[in-house]
Amino acid sequence: MAQNWSKSSWRNKPALQMPDYADKEALAAVEARLASFPPLVFAGEARDLRQELARVASGDAFLLQGGDCAESFAEHGADNIRDFFRVFLQMAVVMTFGASKPVVKVGRIAGQFAKPRSSNTETQGDVTLPSYRGDVVNEIAFTPEARIPNPERQINAYRQSAATLNLLRAFAQGGYANLNHVHEWTLDFVRNSPQAEKYAELSDRITETLDFMKAVGMDPQNNSKLRETDFYTSHEALLLGYEEALTREDSITGEPYATSGHMIWIGDRTRQPDHAHVEYCRGVKNPIGLKCGPSTTPEGLLELIDILSPANEPGRLTLIARFGHDKVEEHLPQLIRAVEREGRNVIWSCDPMHGNTISAGGYKTRPFERVMSEVDRFFDVHQAEGTIAGGVHVEMTGKDVTECTGGARAISDDDLASRYHTHCDPRLNADQSLELAFLVSDRLKRTKNGLHAQEQAA
Repeated sequence: MAQNWSKSSWRNKPALQMPDYADKEALAAVEARLASFPPLVFAGEARDLRQELARVASGDAFLLQGGDCAESFAEHGADNIRDFFRVFLQMAVVMTFGASKPVVKVGRIAGQFAKPRSSNTETQGDVTLPSYRGDVVNEIAFTPEARIPNPERQINAYRQSAATLNLLRAFAQGGYANLNHVHEWTLDFVRNSPQAEKYAELSDRITETLDFMKAVGMDPQNNSKLRETDFYTSHEALLLGYEEALTREDSITGEPYATSGHMIWIGDRTRQPDHAHVEYCRGVKNPIGLKCGPSTTPEGLLELIDILSPANEPGRLTLIARFGHDKVEEHLPQLIRAVEREGRNVIWSCDPMHGNTISAGGYKTRPFERVMSEVDRFFDVHQAEGTIAGGVHVEMTGKDVTECTGGARAISDDDLASRYHTHCDPRLNADQSLELAFLVSDRLKRTKNGLHAQEQAA
């Protein structure tokens, strides 16, 4: 266990972005109830993910992390979960085919309920109320009653996470992920898009490969890797009382694990080395993510790496870069060089969403060309530095939304109002997610071919 750490030691540190609950006794009662509930995930699963992420760190796998900006209670349903999972599988297949290496699948789901905010209050007209901080804290409706933080909502978040996890496990292990179904994962509203045509071509090639494998005696019936997949969950560990209540000691190793999700991350607004969120995360043994924004300095990053990953274990720490498409070359190289110079074992992942948010027509949006540009520049920098571009981290949905402009269907500013459903930040729809997957696949293929050319030259 980390030195001088307990699951509640964060309470002695400053804590930013935490809701102010008026009834502290009600909050304590909810946290006590949560502490008696079964774990949502198991320590062994988190260890499995850490081992898979160690392969990402060495360049032998690629990380795909994505899902909702903020899950909502109102939109929880089997169809929404299924459609998200279908798009996620498509993205993973596209990337696997391009990279010729495994894709580690980690969803922003079954726990992504709390959201940091740039301001503690929101003003509409002449009314100012507390900000909406996610369904686990308060309601999105702009009324005084709705915006009061309510600890009972944590119980709802736990139950929704449990139900979501149950369905995801069924999809992943019950045959839905069978590669024989690769043609069936395309959502109806995507079928007439250019991405669907490209995906259909790739699916045909996969089907031909499976037919050949069946001919030589290998098929999904006798090879579980062809009919099942490993799928993990993740979320930002923002609501620390909830995280503490779901922290458990592993019966095998005696080590503490956050059982709220397989992987948790620290946001760009809560990564102060002497504050509560870093204090909590340094002690649990799950894989940890750390958002790195434009204000991240090489010295500050190395300090955080030493706190969060003192044993320097591959797969423990993922650095999630979120700079904005026009700031990647300014910030990322110096961070990579500092990490390489000190020999730190980390995964570099690209979050092309959070640094590219703008306002258009009264809506927050993200121009898709900026999203794509940040991913491209992320790969360019790693290629120039001779380091590994390990993953992407995106906010996405399987719904036919119009929240990010651009893409093959050229969503315009005027289209935003038609299907703008997000509770917080704009998400890629399925068509845009698939288009991004093809870009990543192309970059991974070019990296692979470049390495092969170097080996042959040597």
